[in-house]
Amino acid sequence: MALSWQTYLEQFLDYLMLERGLAMNTVYAYERDLRDHISFLKSKGIQGLTGVDESQVIAYLARLRRSGAAPSTTMRKLSAIKSFYRYWMREGKLTADPTANLDSPRLGRKLPATLTVEEIDRLLAQPDPKTKRGLRDRAMLELLYATGMRISEMLNLEIGAVNLKMGFVRCLGKGSKERIIPVGKQAIEATLAYLDTRADDSSYLFPGRGGKAMSRVGFWKILKRYGAQAGLKQPISPHMLRHSFATHLLERGADLRFIQEMLGHASISTTQVYTQVSTEHLKETYKKAHPRA
Repeated sequence: MALSWQTYLEQFLDYLMLERGLAMNTVYAYERDLRDHISFLKSKGIQGLTGVDESQVIAYLARLRRSGAAPSTTMRKLSAIKSFYRYWMREGKLTADPTANLDSPRLGRKLPATLTVEEIDRLLAQPDPKTKRGLRDRAMLELLYATGMRISEMLNLEIGAVNLKMGFVRCLGKGSKERIIPVGKQAIEATLAYLDTRADDSSYLFPGRGGKAMSRVGFWKILKRYGAQAGLKQPISPHMLRHSFATHLLERGADLRFIQEMLGHASISTTQVYTQVSTEHLKETYKKAHPRA
């Protein structure tokens, strides 16, 4: 005996909650999206799971587009629908998945804002090397652009994680994953000049008040001031230096896998870890590709 749409839906939602352990808000989102899809199928006279084929799913997606649904909304709904039919395929209630040949719509992603090499040069020239604060600020800017670190990663760097003699920093990224990043000559020189003036005993490379890690807001204010001094027309952010780092390396022929490893990015298209590259190869590639190495 064929189950009703309501029963199919309820059993799938139970699976999401009890077996996959999804949060209730997430389960409710699945339910809303699937009810909308099922309502469409009912309006076409399809009363059960086995009556659905690819053409009806495509027709539903077309209706979403005609109604002005955002690409992100369409992608979310299709993701829920695909999960629903895959589940019932595994349960043996379907002999063919009506979504098997449907790809999720691509979102029109906004390209990250970057600075040109000339703009980077102007920005890094702003801190006054005759003052302790200027030496510190120059070291921070040089190191951030030299490594492509996230601002939180740089601000949490401890002195022991920086090996300026060897030209590397040990960075603790997302998920507590550690990576080794080469540091260019100019960033090394700027950091050494800064360290020569330090008198505090904080373990952080760039401490804020009380010897604790500097706040992201505190650094952003510093960066914003120097951006204005450099005459940069677009609003500047710490992440813009990270984007510029990656873009400038890529433009100068650096291997994409090298850049991914430097940035600490995890790939969404593969489950295996990026190809491990020896630190010497990383260093040589960096020297050849980075404009300030």
